Amino acid sequence: MKKNSRLRIKKISGVLFCILVYLFLFLPIVVIIVNSFNATTTKPYLSWKGFSLSWYVKLWKNQSLLQSFANTMLIAAISTVSSTVIGTFAAVGMYRYKFKGKNIIDALLYIPVVIPEIVLGISLLTLFATIRIPRGLITLCLAHITFCIPFVIFNIRARLAGYDISIEEASMDLGANRITTFFRITLPVLAPGIAGGALLAFTLSIDDVIISYFVNGQTKTYPLKVMESIKSGVSPDVNALSALILIGTIAVVVLTQSNLFKHKTSKE
Repeated sequence: MKKNSRLRIKKISGVLFCILVYLFLFLPIVVIIVNSFNATTTKPYLSWKGFSLSWYVKLWKNQSLLQSFANTMLIAAISTVSSTVIGTFAAVGMYRYKFKGKNIIDALLYIPVVIPEIVLGISLLTLFATIRIPRGLITLCLAHITFCIPFVIFNIRARLAGYDISIEEASMDLGANRITTFFRITLPVLAPGIAGGALLAFTLSIDDVIISYFVNGQTKTYPLKVMESIKSGVSPDVNALSALILIGTIAVVVLTQSNLFKHKTSKE
């Protein structure tokens, strides 16, 4: 009896712990979604005044908010593509070739990852000011590419850890040149690592606040726009846009997972 009661207590405590963890993770998201339907029109927009879709209508009239979101998506797309291409070639090159200073370069890759974002933001701001690049879209893209590249390299290097280079040698023995071998052999093998690095870079770019704050100039991103609105109270139209972003993200994840499931089922 004592053993059964102990097992029951452990099971209940485990369930309660999981519930608390999921509440901690998802309750803020639920609050954002619920508040996007709030009919209140007075600051700080925290008191519930009833259900309404008016903020979803007003969202499309808030040009500054929509422009900031467009800037965020544009910067994320540019930085993701650029950092993925650079990171892929860098990871493959550092894996395949040995050269002087390789260990130093390898160690330097960890700097953008481990140092505080505020230090990296100030460093990039100083660099752009020194070489006289006006702050704006260009500096934001360059900054995001800078801190995204190491994450792409790390993902691809993890994929390269189990890579058998003999398949490339077999390809070239059969008459393929290096370029054909790379695009038809190496790239498909590394595709999961490249995709993972690209998704991580895209997420980091969209989510960044601190580094963007130092190099943005007059170009506002969505996180910076939200941060500015905190002083006066985040309006429900911001919550409405956040809810739409969340729905879009869930849709992409569900679509991706369903395609993967169909692909596995067809193979079986």
